Amino acid sequence: MQGTILIVEDEEKLATVLSDYLRQAGFRTHSISDGSSVVAWVREQKPDLILLDLMLPGTDGLEVCKGIRSFSSVPVIMTTARIEEIDRLLGLELGADDYICKPFSPREVVARVKAVMRRTGGGTTIRADGLTLDESRYQAILNGRDLDLTAVEFKLLQFLVANPSRIFGRQQLMDRIYHDERVVADRTIDSHIKKLRKKIAIASPETELICSVYGVGYKFEPVAADRTEAH
Repeated sequence: MQGTILIVEDEEKLATVLSDYLRQAGFRTHSISDGSSVVAWVREQKPDLILLDLMLPGTDGLEVCKGIRSFSSVPVIMTTARIEEIDRLLGLELGADDYICKPFSPREVVARVKAVMRRTGGGTTIRADGLTLDESRYQAILNGRDLDLTAVEFKLLQFLVANPSRIFGRQQLMDRIYHDERVVADRTIDSHIKKLRKKIAIASPETELICSVYGVGYKFEPVAADRTEAH
């Protein structure tokens, strides 16, 4: 088995079809139809990925995602029939890793699940200037304190730290984080950077890991040499 997928979907037939296809692909599945019970289940059961419908009875998908991100960086793929940019932007800023617009084919969902799990699966640990980034757990530790990053924030910080002193524009960073053709506003990256800096400042007020280059973009400027270790 490749891991446990939580399917949060109030359309019973669709949830059953998704579960069947994912199980055929080697995954374990569990389905929940009401948004109000999802966060407690995730906290207790710790699934490997969540397929999360935006429109749910009880608590909607955005609020569920926000609740999950308060304690977990588990990969989240949002499914939605609402394709307005504000919904996409808000969902991604809350820490969703990908989204799929309805109607979709179950095969596409399986392919997206595998792609996200490959991107978020274990691989390397990067250490630099008191910072440790553990890709296998999506965990960032700065001077002994957990930064409690969302999955998107982790990927952004990891990319910058893995490319020290290189300046990246907003579009380059968006292309790195968002691998499909979604429309994402420039301010999304600024929002992620702002949140990253706030969390870094709380953990270590004297540390400035991410530097702004006016009119160009952002970079990680190390004080000491970094080191990457393969697991």
